[in-house]
Parts: sequence; structure tokens; C-alpha cells
Amino acid sequence: MPRQISYRWRLRELMAARGMFAVAELMPHLTERGITLSSSQVHRLVSGTPERLSLPVLATLCDILDCTPADLITTSAQNLPARRASGEEALINLAARRPTRVRLTPEGER
Repeated sequence: MPRQISYRWRLRELMAARGMFAVAELMPHLTERGITLSSSQVHRLVSGTPERLSLPVLATLCDILDCTPADLITTSAQNLPARRASGEEALINLAARRPTRVRLTPEGER
């Protein structure tokens, strides 16, 4: 059965829980641990959900926030409904698929 995997990036929540509310507060902690990121990169890291993240950055964030990767990234998975096998008969509601006809009336009439 196919499964849908999703995740939630919780960096902003964990920063707030530790009294860090601005991106600028995170930057010196990263720099002192040897991670050099521009302010825009850190802003995207904090405000968005990264698609890719290097392990050194993840480990550094965990060290700064005194947490684990599981605290930073929460995951969930759920089963997807099974697809219909090809060749299986299925009822199709044609009325729901057909567009409705437009009725044009002369101006002023309703």
C-alpha cells in the first residue's frame, strides 16, 4: 500500500522556546561553531522549510538549541487509498464532468 510521508520544520518554534526571536540572534551562534551562512540563507532556514539541509548545519542547530534532529523535524506517514486496478469497471458521473451551457440573453433582459 502506498504511503504519503510529510514533515514539519520546527526551527522557529525551538528558537522561540529558547528566547531567540530574530534571525540575527542565531547568526553568531552559527559562526562561532564554524558555519558560515549569509543572513538571507539563515532567514530562509528560519522562516521556511528547507528541502535540503547539510548534516553539519543540522548538527550545529541541534547543538545551539540543545535538541535532537527529531525535535527539529517531526515526521508523519499515512496510508494512501489504493488505486483502482486497470481494467476495473467504475461508474462515471457524466453530468458532473460536462460543463453547463451558457445562456446568452439580450441586454436588459434577465
